[in-house]
Amino acid sequence: MSSYRARVLECDEFLKRDELSLAEARRFAFEGIPDEGSRRSILWKLLLFYLPSKRSDWGAMLARQRATYRQFVDEIIINPQAQENSADHPLSLDPDSQWGKFFEDNSILLQIDKDCRRLLPDISFMQQASRYPVKMAGSSLRTRVEKSVLEAKQVATNRSGTKNISLVQRSSSSDEYHVLPEGQEAHWEVVERILFIYAKLNPGVSYVQGMNEIVGPLYYVFASDSDLKWQEHAEADTFFCFTNLMSEIRDNFIKTLDDDAACGIGAMMITLMAYLKRADASLSAAMDAKQLKPQFFSFRWLTLLLSQEFDLPDVIRLWDTLFSDSKRFEFLIFFCCAMLICIRDDLLKGDFATCVKLLQNYPPTEIHSILEKAVELRRLFSSD
Repeated sequence: MSSYRARVLECDEFLKRDELSLAEARRFAFEGIPDEGSRRSILWKLLLFYLPSKRSDWGAMLARQRATYRQFVDEIIINPQAQENSADHPLSLDPDSQWGKFFEDNSILLQIDKDCRRLLPDISFMQQASRYPVKMAGSSLRTRVEKSVLEAKQVATNRSGTKNISLVQRSSSSDEYHVLPEGQEAHWEVVERILFIYAKLNPGVSYVQGMNEIVGPLYYVFASDSDLKWQEHAEADTFFCFTNLMSEIRDNFIKTLDDDAACGIGAMMITLMAYLKRADASLSAAMDAKQLKPQFFSFRWLTLLLSQEFDLPDVIRLWDTLFSDSKRFEFLIFFCCAMLICIRDDLLKGDFATCVKLLQNYPPTEIHSILEKAVELRRLFSSD
């Protein structure tokens, strides 16, 4: 029996148990989860602390969480016309004005809409119709975006304290996804709803460009589950897994922490370059001499969990390992260090412009070779 087949059988036996050890789930995921069936969908949900360890607890928990999400949809995806019955008006200076909040939300929605219309462009999945479109008594986000006056109004307060309403034209790029006929809902619209609800429920973080690149692969995996019972609830399950994941990486999306050496993305970039200096001092010195600062390339790598640097199948394989990391996300930094070492020859001989272009458009590389190097680096550093 091949080692792959043996690993598949071992994984299947593990997933049949009532008590699912997190340590074992991490072991299976670290080596790469077999693609077939619901293995990855279930293991990711375990690793992101959405599913409890006891299988017998799943039914009640999932029913409760999915009902909660449906309540979020009902309460947050509201009918814009309801704002007309408010006691205030669009030019109100009241900080609690419902109209002011509506226009603020609308601005966030338009950014989410723009980003989701271009999500995962290398595959057709996001443009395809969901089997499970959400039916709403009120208006959908699609209706809200399409209402030309409301989508275009931007409310700002000038220096005298007066609110101004200006109209802007929405431009449509040829590479944007378009909406499907009435009654159908594309997968990108589902992701849009997830992100808008997250932004409403988390005003401290709200929505930041790049979050769509985090939620996209999660939703793709859950909505592609071969088990229709899991697939039917991909939206709700994605929302809660995304929320759990964001609770761990949210500092990466808070701009005020970018330069903080103690936390956030700033600390991760400092650690990355320190690892490189220990692993390959000559490459580190050469990058310093060429002024190749980590902000030029690793900011995106670390913030978006490398979702922009590789094709989707490789991103999914990498995330198997990242989600299995008990030190969230230490292995990500080792992997980024390995990425630099794997193209060291090009970095050593290239000038500044060539190197920046190379780092911002990482060349096609076998994902497993980088993973092996990252594992080697982690083993080397842990033995120090």
